[in-house]
Amino acid sequence: MPTRTQHRATAARRPRRAPVVPPQHGAWGFLALPLLLGVAAAGWSPWVLVLAAAWVAAYPCSWAVTGLLTARRPERFRRAALVWTPPCVVAGASLLATHRWLVWVLLAYLALFAVNLQQARRRRERSIGNDLVLVVECVLLVPVVAGVVAGVVAGASGLRLPTAAMTAPSVLLAMLVTALALVGSTLHVKSLIRERANPAYTTASRLVAVVSPLVVVAACVAADASWWLAVPFVLLAGRAIWWHDPTWRPARIGLVELAGLILVAASAFLVL
Repeated sequence: MPTRTQHRATAARRPRRAPVVPPQHGAWGFLALPLLLGVAAAGWSPWVLVLAAAWVAAYPCSWAVTGLLTARRPERFRRAALVWTPPCVVAGASLLATHRWLVWVLLAYLALFAVNLQQARRRRERSIGNDLVLVVECVLLVPVVAGVVAGVVAGASGLRLPTAAMTAPSVLLAMLVTALALVGSTLHVKSLIRERANPAYTTASRLVAVVSPLVVVAACVAADASWWLAVPFVLLAGRAIWWHDPTWRPARIGLVELAGLILVAASAFLVL
């Protein structure tokens, strides 16, 4: 009868199946927040579902393409590329066919993706610079959601950007909230895991967390919105100051961050 050691040796010799989903599980919350805040700020359209499909599929698709182009073992990413490229292309093409101004958005995201590729070639995929590029990509989605909603309502399908809808006060406020929430979350998680030995990250995390509620209140006053939108950021400031425990497991840290992003999204639907 095979022993436990033999079972482990057999499992170790068994080839691992190529991954299909990126290992950065926290990024899914980052993807959801700008979609939700865009809808909260600009309203709803059935085309938002198509945009959401393209947006969500684009993340693992770009991860797979990055692996194919930069990884030491690119064959590990072929399966993921085959799984995620078709839905990303189909959803994206249908959006471009009906909202031709999205070609400018596509070019902007391709430029940001080029930065991701450069970071991957330097083996700096987990660097703060690369993380902030993801934050920029997420923040830019908020006005894209607003433009897609406005384009359907107005029947606009030309190359002109729907700038009025994309720069409405509620949309700009949602962009600011998205940026503060995601930058704060990025710094907080790094200060607990990868940079827990670097006190500069802890200081930066706490500084952003403390300043964010004040910035949101000021922005709410300027946009004539309820300052209750700042309440989740008060709670996030508390988590950065009093719940800063590097002994926590990554899963526990991730759940706390997800709860914070859910509170931000819920407050946006109540206020915007």
